[in-house]
Amino acid sequence: MDRLAPFRADLDRLAVAGRTRRLIPRAGVDFASNDYLGLAGHPRLAAAVRDALDSGVPVGAAGSRLLRGNTEWQEAFETRAAAFFGAESALGFGGGYPANVALFSTLPQTGDLLLLDALSHASTREGARLSRAEVAEFRHNDAGHAADVITGWRAGGGRGAVWIAVESLYSMDGDRAPLDDLAQLADREGFLIIDEAHATGVWGPQGRGLGHALEGRDNVITLHTLGKALGGSGALLCLPGVLRDFLVNRARPFIFATAPSPLMAVAGAAALDMLRDEPDRQQRLHDLIALFSQEMSARLPHLPMSGSQIVPLIVGGDAETMALAERVQAAGFDLRGIRPPTVPAGTARLRVSLTLNAAADDVRRLASTLEEMWPAL
Repeated sequence: MDRLAPFRADLDRLAVAGRTRRLIPRAGVDFASNDYLGLAGHPRLAAAVRDALDSGVPVGAAGSRLLRGNTEWQEAFETRAAAFFGAESALGFGGGYPANVALFSTLPQTGDLLLLDALSHASTREGARLSRAEVAEFRHNDAGHAADVITGWRAGGGRGAVWIAVESLYSMDGDRAPLDDLAQLADREGFLIIDEAHATGVWGPQGRGLGHALEGRDNVITLHTLGKALGGSGALLCLPGVLRDFLVNRARPFIFATAPSPLMAVAGAAALDMLRDEPDRQQRLHDLIALFSQEMSARLPHLPMSGSQIVPLIVGGDAETMALAERVQAAGFDLRGIRPPTVPAGTARLRVSLTLNAAADDVRRLASTLEEMWPAL
């Protein structure tokens, strides 16, 4: 009996479709990471972690938060982060994926409606799959359609709260959610959940996010990741205190998981200090965003720009996308191709991620390289 045959067959099908994934090392100028502010390797974060180790902060939490894993450093960071972002409280997780799974599998209740944007992240959909609430979706960034879906649900007998889930800045398209319109809808119907993963540190006053003006409301929950612009790892849910307590008591991904390393709380606190002390980092990144848009509009004007640090360059076919990505990588740029199911079928793309790990000259050279290679398709 060949017990591994089904797995080989599945991998063969992926290969035929041009969708096999593989791990490749870092190489070339960074246009692929989410290290938007260049903090992941910054000496200030390294020094904070080194000082913490020297003062006796342990590497590991050694247990779940409800056992011995609840450290003074994590609690202090959560309190500080809640104040920084403008929320009543915050709760830390090992990453954005488990944070979203915990949130969506725990807070929406039986009889509620969990309403997802059509381009919601895989972690949101995984949490929704485990939710007790009814799940529906609305057209991407279409608040009017969200209202129509809710109206239809109410007409069919829906009486519970509606939990509207969006990303403030979408990870594969770089566009923004209509937060004000959705907040008005949530005020009438229930709750608004804003995933700020790709906005934290980059957008809003001192990098507080695109939904900062909505923080602190009793019907708004935000997620801020520590592993993108803040340079570390982990995530925070910012939310009303009663919902924090509910998660501590009911969220299985929180209760049964080893707590994040206390060192990441130290690094997160240092990153918040840098957002406060070095606003020029945010401005320098915005300048790179404007430069790339200017260069691409002059060279490849038919390719739309997103206006954010995430710029999708739609190629279409899976094989064509990966072939172009390999050519750009060979020219010295770490730029990755993105294929279904991460993005909708027929929209395979190069995902340009602008970070402070690249200089202005690198941005110009990338635009020139893309202009040279794009017609080869």
